[in-house]
Amino acid sequence: MSRTTEMILGILGGLIGFGGAFFALFIGTVDEAVSGSSQISSLGTSAFLFSILAIIGAIIVKFKAKLGGWLMVISGVAILISISMFGVVPALFLISAGLMGILRKPKTSEASAA
Repeated sequence: MSRTTEMILGILGGLIGFGGAFFALFIGTVDEAVSGSSQISSLGTSAFLFSILAIIGAIIVKFKAKLGGWLMVISGVAILISISMFGVVPALFLISAGLMGILRKPKTSEASAA
């Protein structure tokens, strides 16, 4: 069964997640220079790592749909928690693609069943 939709949504979510993670890293660097706190930088780093995991899940969904779907759902939730407002769009893409990978059943033809 072709899982092109899940793969495209997962890759888009991962790439947009990279953008949000880099923005959080930039804001974290500025915050660290001003106040000395590096909490935002560490959250941006975790969002970066989960974006990598999301792209891996998008590639895996072609071969093992449930595993790739779970990787994308976990990555979407983790990105949303890490960089909250900047992670909404990638989380929408990743969670929807992950749920499609988990829940979508392969089509069976009636001719082969008879």
